[in-house]
Amino acid sequence: MKSSIKICLVVSLTILATNSCKQLIDVDDPINQIGAAQVFQDKNTAYAALDHVYAELQTNSLFSGGSSGAGALLGSYADDLELHAPPYGSPVSDIYLNQLLADNSVVKTVWANGYNEIYMANALIEGMQSSAIAESDKKQILGEALVIRSMIYLQLMQIFGEIPYTTTTDYTYNQFVHKTSESEMLQLLEADLTQAVTHLPDTYRNLSRIYVNKKTAQLLLGNIYQLKKDWSKVEQICQTIISDANYSFELDINKVFKKGGKHILFQLKTLYAGAPTPESGIYYFSSVPPLNYVVSPQLVASFTGTDLRLKYWISKVENNGFVFYRNDKYKNFTTNNDEYSVVYRLENVYFMLAESLANLNRVSEAVPYVNKIRQRAGIVLLDGNIPKEVFLNELLAEKRREFFAEQGQRFFELKRIGQLDLLKQSKPNWKDFHRRWPIPLSEILLNANLNPQNPNY
Repeated sequence: MKSSIKICLVVSLTILATNSCKQLIDVDDPINQIGAAQVFQDKNTAYAALDHVYAELQTNSLFSGGSSGAGALLGSYADDLELHAPPYGSPVSDIYLNQLLADNSVVKTVWANGYNEIYMANALIEGMQSSAIAESDKKQILGEALVIRSMIYLQLMQIFGEIPYTTTTDYTYNQFVHKTSESEMLQLLEADLTQAVTHLPDTYRNLSRIYVNKKTAQLLLGNIYQLKKDWSKVEQICQTIISDANYSFELDINKVFKKGGKHILFQLKTLYAGAPTPESGIYYFSSVPPLNYVVSPQLVASFTGTDLRLKYWISKVENNGFVFYRNDKYKNFTTNNDEYSVVYRLENVYFMLAESLANLNRVSEAVPYVNKIRQRAGIVLLDGNIPKEVFLNELLAEKRREFFAEQGQRFFELKRIGQLDLLKQSKPNWKDFHRRWPIPLSEILLNANLNPQNPNY
């Protein structure tokens, strides 16, 4: 009986969400709203609905480690990765070559998947308002849904710029929704995440850390404050996370991407037991020329010869004089029992804290957090008396070496600090307007309120 209920639930939410994305969220009719409402009156089916959203994050979102994820798409759009297989003119090669057009099918998919998952989160949030389940469960589900929705909005905003913010499943509203300014979006997400913090516990709903918790919400709040340059609040949040006994720094370079680490804040489990992570599939190759993404030679050259990340996270594959570099962060290409897709880890917090302290003119306090990561990598530590601007440049370079091909962090970082022009050194087609992707043309044709299109598209 439970299996039947879960199947009906997933079908119900999927139909609602699929219909929701014909425009931004353009639903023909609320065909399954009665069934969906009943779902949230039962604890088990309500959590099953939430689990379905997590599965969507793993398979069809920017947080996926596969081909639809920011790690691959933005890693190649920036300078972490090169793309070698698809022919010129394909949607993914146009992303890699910085030749995007508004009718690019991958751009449309990124937009549609994001709002599909936002719609699912909205359905959960609305469902909790009238649910009869225990108050503790309502708070848990509401808090997790708010965090997931904020994660998606934050990435979409950083990619597209001004985008619509909607909190409803009302199709009559969503089909004509307007765009929201980036400054207003940050305020809205700050409010959502602040609410999520009040609902969620510090503990995890699952020991594998496959569901978000209070500290995940606080980390995202830290990202918001970074974008707003509110460094005191960034410091406060980071210190709160680091002081939590649930977390500890992973000293072994070979265990950073193992699922049991206490340095992990949030990760996405594989779709079934023993399945490899999407990352291991999309980046693995054993012969040349490779058929997919490779680590860029410029990134490889940024490592010193003694850097353990170069030794253990990147593999050199060569044949007949041709040399390519493989992203080896995830090792289990065929069978897997110890890896999930890491989304957020304590290293994110260390770097965030170091940046905030430096911008508060407390560089000597910031250096140890970066040195912790450099020490694990086996490279020379930074001097505690390093000048502020030199330190911030070192911080940028260190983040690139640490987080390559993870969640599009290189692109987001360069954009946030106003240094996207650095990409011109290795990306000959890079132009200033590439800081934003085009809003999908098909969406604008269906909803004129999404005008104006981003410049130069």
